[in-house]
Amino acid sequence: MSYPVKVLGFGDNVVDKYEHLKIMYPGGNAVNFAVYAKQFGAERSAYMGIFGSDREAEHVIASLEAEGIELVKCIQVIGENGCSKNTVIDGDRVFLESNEGGVRGDMRYALNRFDLDYIRQFDIVHTGNYCFTERELPKIKAAGAPISFDFSDDSEDAYIEAVAPLVTYAFLSCSGLEEAEIREKLKWIASLGPAFVCASRGSEGCIAFDGNEYYTQSAVPVKKMADTMGAGDSLLTSFLVGYLSAKKAGKTEATAIRESLQAAAEFASGVCGIDGAWGYGVHYDD
Repeated sequence: MSYPVKVLGFGDNVVDKYEHLKIMYPGGNAVNFAVYAKQFGAERSAYMGIFGSDREAEHVIASLEAEGIELVKCIQVIGENGCSKNTVIDGDRVFLESNEGGVRGDMRYALNRFDLDYIRQFDIVHTGNYCFTERELPKIKAAGAPISFDFSDDSEDAYIEAVAPLVTYAFLSCSGLEEAEIREKLKWIASLGPAFVCASRGSEGCIAFDGNEYYTQSAVPVKKMADTMGAGDSLLTSFLVGYLSAKKAGKTEATAIRESLQAAAEFASGVCGIDGAWGYGVHYDD
């Protein structure tokens, strides 16, 4: 299925190294967004960020090119690419350590007028709390591009208060929290500015709030669990692509949200059957 939606992932790219297997996979929230959008059927999908110059960077670039992701606004500099080390226990990813973004931790992508002209071509720009893009958000908002932001599960309240007013669609992870507590958090974040807020709950599905109504979506059972890496990213990505398409088609807010959450749950279930976030594993040596 194809969707008349153009999306841009702006921010992080990494290799996820699985220490127990000595296999590394391409990933990162913004990169995953671009890839999942393309796989889900978005008309146009691009990634904009900073790559290093090592083998890890070249593997991410080659993998993105193989997936047909637009990379024309990326920057490559000399240095280490972003890298995280993980293992998997009972199908769940367990984070071990990272190099704090590599070269991305040492420099920032400063948007200029030509970058902003490029950004205006997209229906939505997605980034997150590991992307080092916070200071660029006011420019993107002023350019008129809706922003989707992933607060993950470790954003402090002060951080959310600073970033949320710049965001149209806010996502976060709330596995382990009670439903009543999640609803209160969604309502609070929505009061800061976002038009839509969604909390993923792992195997319990997700809860969303559009400022007026709460929506609950059950997780779709995974047929053959391989890895939960990218599950949350695939959920938010496929939801946004489906939702934006539904709104363009004239569907009501409630219908667009419900239908898109269901489709997103199905897509995320399939992603859990893939090794790494979206495959492309290669062996590495320490």
